Amino acid sequence: MARFGMHLARRGAMLLLLGALAACSGGEAPPAQTGFRDAEALIGATSRYDAVRFGGDWQVRAAFPGDADLQAVTFAPQGPTLIEQRQTCDSAGCRNTRTLWALSAQGPGRYTMRAAVGGAERPFWVLWVDEGFRTAVIGSPEGGYGWILDRQVTGGADRIAAAQEILAFNGYDLGALEMRP
Repeated sequence: MARFGMHLARRGAMLLLLGALAACSGGEAPPAQTGFRDAEALIGATSRYDAVRFGGDWQVRAAFPGDADLQAVTFAPQGPTLIEQRQTCDSAGCRNTRTLWALSAQGPGRYTMRAAVGGAERPFWVLWVDEGFRTAVIGSPEGGYGWILDRQVTGGADRIAAAQEILAFNGYDLGALEMRP
C-alpha cells in the first residue's frame, strides 16, 4: 500500500512538472475577445424573426461604445434597407445625420449591411425580438456592435432587462453596454 502511495505522489509530481513546462512553452493563448463579445460564445439569429413585423422605426435604448451618437433606426423590409439616425455634437453645435444601408438577406434575421455611400459592410443579425415586436436585440458575430432597440423611447423595463440577458447569453460584455435614460 505504501508503494502505491509513493507511485501516486511521483505521478502527481510528474503531472505538475509537465503542466508547468506546458505553461512556459508558449502554448496557445486563450482566444481574445472580439469586439464587445467573447468569440468563443455561441451566437444565433432568432427564429421568431419576421421582416414585415420588424419593419418600421426603432429607438436605440442601449448600445456599445462607438454608437453613442446612434439615436434610432428605421427598417424597411421592402428593399430591404436600414436607415441609421445619429446626432453628433461638438463645439460648433449638434447635427443630425442619416445613413442609408442596403441589406442583403443571408438567412432569417441575418443580413449583410452595405453603406450606400462608401460601400462599407457589416453583418446585421436580429438576435432576439419579443413576441409583440416591441423590443429587439441586434448584433454581429464578430461583436463589433450591439444594440437594444425598442419602439418607444421609454418604458418596457422588463423587455429591456430581457434584451440585456440575450446580449449576455450571446457573449457580449454588458459592462461596456451604454444604457440610454
